[in-house]
Amino acid sequence: MTDDDRPPLVLLHGLTYDRRQWDPVRRELAAIDPNRQVLALDLPGHGDAPRRQSYRIAEVAEVLHDQVTKAGLAQPIVVGHSVGAVVATTYAARYPVRGVVNLDQILLPGPFGAVVRQAESTLRGPDWRRVWDGMLAGMGIESLPAEAREIVTTATDPRPDLLLGYWGEILSGSDEDIAAQRTLALRSIGVRGIPYRWVTSSQPPPRYLTWLTDVLPEVVVTVLPGSHFPHLAEPATIARLLATG
Repeated sequence: MTDDDRPPLVLLHGLTYDRRQWDPVRRELAAIDPNRQVLALDLPGHGDAPRRQSYRIAEVAEVLHDQVTKAGLAQPIVVGHSVGAVVATTYAARYPVRGVVNLDQILLPGPFGAVVRQAESTLRGPDWRRVWDGMLAGMGIESLPAEAREIVTTATDPRPDLLLGYWGEILSGSDEDIAAQRTLALRSIGVRGIPYRWVTSSQPPPRYLTWLTDVLPEVVVTVLPGSHFPHLAEPATIARLLATG
């Protein structure tokens, strides 16, 4: 914890990427919040983190909690991008935190879940990369600044074991089961008074927003139009948001 008792920040990247995704935000934080403790972690199976047989979200959160504890960080604000935000939400439901920031991740499978399930046979075959490349095409990468595009295209190691592993709960569970799990997690966060902010790159679907605000009435929703990578598209904006936490 810093001298002024501000919580440390724990940063979790998205699927197939690694902690280098946070470099632009960390530079901005160093300029505007130089004494803040910041820990950017590689999710299991990514970057320098060892591969695992299972990437169930609860297990991933447990692995990360061990790392946070070893780093001597108490009650961090957990910041997650994409699937990292699912991990951050699960983490916050299970361990002590001072806040959650979700960068552009809807917590229910919805249409995305249907796409993943339909693509399962391809993901298990030699053409698996076609599925991932198709998803990347819809993430607004072309609108990113040059450095950000470089990070997105180089700080990544897509593999079928990661895609199948981190999407395993979508592939093996029903939408109803996953919704029940997410509802329990958010209610745990809400009953403990933990602030939760969702930064979304587009206007939230009304039905999803109704579910989210019913489950977590105090959620703060920030619309930051543009890419699926708001921390790379507008690192200064995200850094200012984190510095106020």
